[in-house]
Amino acid sequence: MAFIQRLLSFLSRPRIRRGAEPSALLDFIERSRIITAFIFITTVAAIVFVSSAGITTDHLPVLPNQIATTRIVAQASFSYESAEKTRLARAQIAERLPPIYRLDLEPLHRFRAALEELADALAAPKSNQSATLESLADDFNARGPYRVNADDLRILRDSLSPEVRADVFAAGLDIMDEVYREGIHDNGYSGLEAGAVSRILRADGAVASRPVQSLEDALTYLRVNLAAENISREISLAVFRVLRHGLRPNLVFDREATQASVARVTQTVPPVVANVLRGQPIIEPGTRVTAEQFEMLTAHRRFLREDAGGRQGEDLQLFGRILLVLAMVLASVFYVRLEDRETFQSNSRLGLLALVVILNLALVRAVYSLGATDFFVHDSTWASVLPYVAPSALAPLIVAILIDAGSGIFMALLISIFTGVIYGNRLDVIVITFLASLVAIFAGRDVRQRSRVVRAAGYGGLTVAAFALLVGLADQAPAAILLRQMGAGIISGIVTGVVVVGLLPVLEALFKRTTDITLLELTDYNHPLLRRMQLVAPGTYHHSLIVAQLAENACNAIGANPLLARVCALFHDIGKTHKPGYFIENQRDGINPHDASNPSLSALVLKSHVKEGVDLARQHRLPRAVIDVIQQHHGTSLISYFYHRARQSAPDPATPAVEETTYRYDGPRPQFRESAVISLADGIEAASRTLRKITPHHLDDLIAGIIRDRLADGQLDEAPLTMGEIATLKRSFAHTLINMLHARVDYPTAEPKPGAGP
Repeated sequence: MAFIQRLLSFLSRPRIRRGAEPSALLDFIERSRIITAFIFITTVAAIVFVSSAGITTDHLPVLPNQIATTRIVAQASFSYESAEKTRLARAQIAERLPPIYRLDLEPLHRFRAALEELADALAAPKSNQSATLESLADDFNARGPYRVNADDLRILRDSLSPEVRADVFAAGLDIMDEVYREGIHDNGYSGLEAGAVSRILRADGAVASRPVQSLEDALTYLRVNLAAENISREISLAVFRVLRHGLRPNLVFDREATQASVARVTQTVPPVVANVLRGQPIIEPGTRVTAEQFEMLTAHRRFLREDAGGRQGEDLQLFGRILLVLAMVLASVFYVRLEDRETFQSNSRLGLLALVVILNLALVRAVYSLGATDFFVHDSTWASVLPYVAPSALAPLIVAILIDAGSGIFMALLISIFTGVIYGNRLDVIVITFLASLVAIFAGRDVRQRSRVVRAAGYGGLTVAAFALLVGLADQAPAAILLRQMGAGIISGIVTGVVVVGLLPVLEALFKRTTDITLLELTDYNHPLLRRMQLVAPGTYHHSLIVAQLAENACNAIGANPLLARVCALFHDIGKTHKPGYFIENQRDGINPHDASNPSLSALVLKSHVKEGVDLARQHRLPRAVIDVIQQHHGTSLISYFYHRARQSAPDPATPAVEETTYRYDGPRPQFRESAVISLADGIEAASRTLRKITPHHLDDLIAGIIRDRLADGQLDEAPLTMGEIATLKRSFAHTLINMLHARVDYPTAEPKPGAGP
């Protein structure tokens, strides 16, 4: 008998089956500080390499009229033909070139025709003199901007004969013709000063430079020459007053001739060659990039690509980058140590954080490196799109889904800072990427559908697009660049969401994490294990459904994960499908195999459903949390029925005492809240079936007794439950059970009518 008990004890020990994970090795990997130090050093080295090695100003996105964020100096002396300086030199020469005018003689022709008609009218016979002179003056003035009065006409008519008057008018028109052909300018119109030399376009197309006179000088010239005629002063002044309004500025700016002249002259200006010395500043931070600086930067990059020797020393200093990386990683360590001790004590979670941050920065760096390709080098407008293409929300979204939102927010800050540093210490990139990551995390909270992950990342992309527009408007960027940057932000967000959806299953399997998406998929009752339970062990299946409902409501009451509790409860007894008839809920027709079995053998069979359940869970690749609940839901509790039966069957006091370990589950005890809740729900549901009468009082006593026994037995010692949460669990269990097990009224049966058949 003692031999059999030792054999059964050996067989009941936990053993590592083929394909199973050695718990000791896993625990070492999970808790070892050596592994933690290795993760830390590897992370620092990888971030330094990704964010520093090979980062140069050679393809840093810079646009004209943009506020520079970093200082760029020439790494070697070089020369280049400066189109911008050549343009400025030619513009200066063009500004010094006087404009070309053409002479407009049309005002003179109109005045000549009007004056000839006036002379003919004055030569007519006298009749009704006053009315005739007034009407003549009005008719003459109506033909142009003339101001002749009747008094001057009377002087000319009465003092001069028609022949002399015609000669005087002809002499005056000749003087005016001479003045018109020299050119008359108006200071307010042409901008020329008196006596200035102007270029006049002649009728043959040639350009002649000669002085022109102002309108005031022309009037003086007319008055002096009229006074020289052999007429009295009164008559010469009357003639002057008639002719003066016929003089008008006649210099007309000829745009086409001026432009053609400027083009001919500027083409003779040779291209300006700019010489840049090694160490000469090209762009200074905090200043707006001018067209000349941008041209110098483009020439500098072209020289570095063509001259291999010129690239020596172009790599940025690593020391500052290393200090920045160390500072950020140390800040991360302090944050995790203070706010997320579970992550700090779990190498798998630290490894997950390290992997996703390195992966995300590597993708950002890969996008940055695209700026060195010929396409982006020759088109800086497309190069300006690269900061908005970088998938900076990738790691924050993954961490928020796999760990928690707090860690995701810190990860967003970390990635945003390094992204801004990679792109030349750009504050706008840091702010935009951080805000976009926060929007994606907020939109993806409690995500349970893969499509919502893409939607959340898309919202982050829309945020990038919106703020790219605002920053671009502030920087006065062209509309074409703004549209490209906005489109890049939206596309990057959608692609990031798709990549996150693809990576989640891999990371879940690699780091033993379980998302709500996976848990929700496992609630499908057509899962092979649940279908098998329905067919082979229907009693166990029904028991699991009730335990799942109890655990879900209880976890929801204390703030634990109700979905995780529901899924784990559905699968916690799948091991019973191996020998379903040995469990009372599946027994039919009063047949109990344990009646003919040794108590220790019966206990071994009951305990085996835990190991069988773990094997089935691993075969079907169930999440680690489900496997843990299968192992922990009985803890190390005592199989009291068979233990007491074994003690009662002892033949005599001389028999060695029954070993209690034979009748205890192998454990471990519940390690997390959901596991502890399922353990309690499992025991309470099974015990509730023994109640003859379902009342709130009886249920309260039953629940309190089971929880008291579990506490006394130490089954909840390793579970992070407070006494307040345990009190909440009692109320939740009681509320759920009283609503599930309530009695129904008896419906009366119909009494048979007299004379009816049986």
